[in-house]
Amino acid sequence: MSSRRLERFVAFWTLVFIRIVTGLSGEGRSVWKKDPNFSPVSETQMFLYDTFPKEFLWGVGTGAFQVEGSWRKDGKGSSIWDNFIRSEFRAANSTDASSDSYTLLDKDLSALDFLGVTFYQFSISWSRLFPTGVVAAPNEKGLQYYNTLIDSLLYRNIDPVVTLFHWDLPLMLQEKYGGWKNESVIDIFNDYATFCFQTFGDRVKYWITIHNPYLVAWHGYGTGIHAPGEKGKIATVYSVGHNLIKAHAKVWHNYKTHFQPYQKGMMSIVLGSHWIEPNKSEDALDIAKCQQSMDRVLGWFAKPIHGDGDYPEELKNEFSFLPRFTEDEKKYIKGTADFFAFSFGPNNFKPPNTLPKMGQNLSLNLREVLNWIKLEYNSPRILIAENGWFTDSHVKTDDTTAIYMMKNFINKVLQAIKYDNIDVFGYTAWSLLDGFEWQHAYNIRRGLFYVDFRSEKKERIPKSSALHYKQIIQENGFFPRESNPSLQAQFSCDFSWGITESVLKAEFVASSPQFCDSSLYLWNVTGDGLLHKVKGVKLKTRPAQCTDFVSIKKQLDLLEKLKVTHYRFALDWSLILPNGDLSVVNRQVLRYYRCVISEVLKLNVQSMVTLYYPTHAYLGLPGPLLQTGGWLNQSTAYAFQDYAALCYRELGDLVKLWITINEPNRLTDVYNRSSNDTYQAAHNLLIAHAMAWRIYDEQYRSFQYGKVSLSLHSDWAEPANPYSESHSKAANRFLQFEIGWFANPIFKTGDYPATMREYISFKNRNGLSYSLLPSFTSKEKQLIKGAADFYALNHFTTRFVVHEPQNGSQYEFDRDIQFLQDITCLSSPSRLAVVPWGLRKVLRWIKTTYGDIDIYITANGIDDQSLDNDELRNYYLGKYVQEVLKAYHIDNVKIKGYYAFKMTEEKSKPRFGFFTSDSKGKPSIKFYNNLISNNGFPADLQFSACDPSRQEKQCSFCLFISQKKPLIFFTCCLFSTLILLLTIIFFHKRKRRKRFKAKTIW
Repeated sequence: MSSRRLERFVAFWTLVFIRIVTGLSGEGRSVWKKDPNFSPVSETQMFLYDTFPKEFLWGVGTGAFQVEGSWRKDGKGSSIWDNFIRSEFRAANSTDASSDSYTLLDKDLSALDFLGVTFYQFSISWSRLFPTGVVAAPNEKGLQYYNTLIDSLLYRNIDPVVTLFHWDLPLMLQEKYGGWKNESVIDIFNDYATFCFQTFGDRVKYWITIHNPYLVAWHGYGTGIHAPGEKGKIATVYSVGHNLIKAHAKVWHNYKTHFQPYQKGMMSIVLGSHWIEPNKSEDALDIAKCQQSMDRVLGWFAKPIHGDGDYPEELKNEFSFLPRFTEDEKKYIKGTADFFAFSFGPNNFKPPNTLPKMGQNLSLNLREVLNWIKLEYNSPRILIAENGWFTDSHVKTDDTTAIYMMKNFINKVLQAIKYDNIDVFGYTAWSLLDGFEWQHAYNIRRGLFYVDFRSEKKERIPKSSALHYKQIIQENGFFPRESNPSLQAQFSCDFSWGITESVLKAEFVASSPQFCDSSLYLWNVTGDGLLHKVKGVKLKTRPAQCTDFVSIKKQLDLLEKLKVTHYRFALDWSLILPNGDLSVVNRQVLRYYRCVISEVLKLNVQSMVTLYYPTHAYLGLPGPLLQTGGWLNQSTAYAFQDYAALCYRELGDLVKLWITINEPNRLTDVYNRSSNDTYQAAHNLLIAHAMAWRIYDEQYRSFQYGKVSLSLHSDWAEPANPYSESHSKAANRFLQFEIGWFANPIFKTGDYPATMREYISFKNRNGLSYSLLPSFTSKEKQLIKGAADFYALNHFTTRFVVHEPQNGSQYEFDRDIQFLQDITCLSSPSRLAVVPWGLRKVLRWIKTTYGDIDIYITANGIDDQSLDNDELRNYYLGKYVQEVLKAYHIDNVKIKGYYAFKMTEEKSKPRFGFFTSDSKGKPSIKFYNNLISNNGFPADLQFSACDPSRQEKQCSFCLFISQKKPLIFFTCCLFSTLILLLTIIFFHKRKRRKRFKAKTIW
């Protein structure tokens, strides 16, 4: 009895283990059940730099009807698509305008050589071999073409993967039998397949019976957008699908029985599908709808062939007219595939209104659908038999979008192999050539090679996607190119670790007036719990103190938690000088800011003060200056000079680092009525900064010893298409228009970049723009050139730039660029791409372009929606600071400080803050603390060249002294009083003794 229990126990846990490792059929719905503790920065979810297995197969595919052309040449018979084009696509004329692979085979073979693929998946045109579809004497010219193709592939060590039917059914079979509606076609198809096995099977090791039968049935006999164009009843659609499954099974058994024993080939059927995601991953009903959606498309064909031989239960329950398999047919159909051939491309998603979405969301996540196949069909071997995307017909070789789609799809396959143990053994990029794209005719392109259909030679010109795919094949995966391995090192001992805040809104009166109010109050005298002033009684009060401002206390508390060495914040110009000039100076506001700086200093934290911090939502100018045109009026620059001088005079003894203007190169959002407005405002901003710098240099530097600069928004620009020269030029143009626009006059020539002037002039000459870039006088050039003590940059992301010609007199149009979102990049909720190496690149570019100058990173951060576990921010900080460290040590960039952005977040805005709007700290504070305490990434956490342990003790003691001054003063007073009292007592006792002795003697 006990032995039986043991056997059952072992059997049960063996089954559990098998389920865990391989998954059993019917478990696909578990893919949608997400881990509630899922990390947005999990390595398993991010782009994977790794290689595929050594034996992995790389291929490319085409469909005969799409690329062969010559539809009436050399005795070829008509197909249903030839007839469909003549009746439905008159504008497309015929496929004679296609790539004409039938007569230009050598050019196709050269294209394959260029890519370096290991297999070529192509289809045989049934009507080219047998014009009527019925097997008889084959068309010799057609037979010769396919023999030559197969032999040429083998000569090049390229394996042929041959599809027997890719939608181009011979027209005679449609007209005589009704096509796939008639079971008679099953036997005719088997006869055709038999001939192919007999003729080509000695050289072909991979066979595909039918390509994507779902589309054949659904669009050919349901929606009517595919040939033969029938819009029949839903019952007809499922009847056609039924016959396609039986036809496949018959051919598979035929090959298995009569040919495979000595030809040693493998056979499958290409099944295509979309992918779907639930509206709510925790909602069981939404998940059930997703499963239904997949069952209705992929499961319709996959479950009979790769599952139990029968249709999904959902289909059988939903449609009473669904054809039924007999028990013998189920056994006959079950397992009729040697591998799972899967198609995942635009044809499976378009038109979207024909898909059974069940109210859920379409998705292009190839990894997820591969996991669903693994779980649903017991871990089959998988060949990606069709994958890729499309571009518009006007796109020639610069198919940038296709690169990113390919990169994303292939990397998802790699992740599925490495992380999910899915047995994918090959990948087919679709397609080799531009060709006829079914219901889209020639309105889209899907080829890796561009073909001008109207040209006589129809050369195969490699697109950017072909170059990219070739590189992936050569490397057998993906290698990082943009960064060195992680560096273990530290910054210099005087490196500044800071936090950035935007404009501090000053308090006009103290928030804690109890020590300043001379009145006497009685509490709760009437039982109401309120304070009641006692009339006629005045008390002595102490002088006002900075800590009377509650907001300052809060800032000190936050800064103490962050443990930074520097605090960057901005003053509010409109509050300090409400009239825009010195006629009215708000001394209370100035006092508040001075209090902030002085109290922060007591924490051993230096302030970097920004004079002017405009945003597109709040320009921050005093009202009168706004009314006179703001920065379009040069008088605003002189008003800014006076304002800067006032701040230097009132606060400069406490401030060593000044920023005049924050991100003046981003005010294009405000002054955007025309490009001339944009350029004029920028012109005046540059002059305003230069005058503010000069007045500090001439009047205050000699005794205040501070440094002044301006902060420029300095995101890096990368060509979206690395194979396109126009994109490289566009990326450089972006840097000149975005950064060089302000940096060139200050750090280099005293004038705008030549690239910027020349490009605007070029557009003017061609009537594409009427923009005019202002000119500096020689005096202004002298004023501006060199007007900065360091380079201050705000950096958040890397922009992927596309050259996009645009007409019109706007700053954005003058640049002729567009931005592309890299879907393979980790991104924030506000779609900021996390590209750490971009920061290092822009730092190197600044050094190369403007010389070996001191650099402060005055803002760097990302928005993270999480309030209790902001892992994205931790990841971002770690990766970006690591790149700063590499720039510092490897590239010898003189980086003096790093300021994280930002201290507190604002309500209803992206969550950039380390603290919430109500001052609640997030976990990233601890992470930043560690970066600061380690001063980088030391190899030995126990050792630091700067001896932080000793400094920490000194700082802790200083901090204790500064924080406990009142207590220390009170203690000292108490101790002094005690000493005085003891002294009085001592002398009093001594005096009494003397008196006592004197009385005794007397």
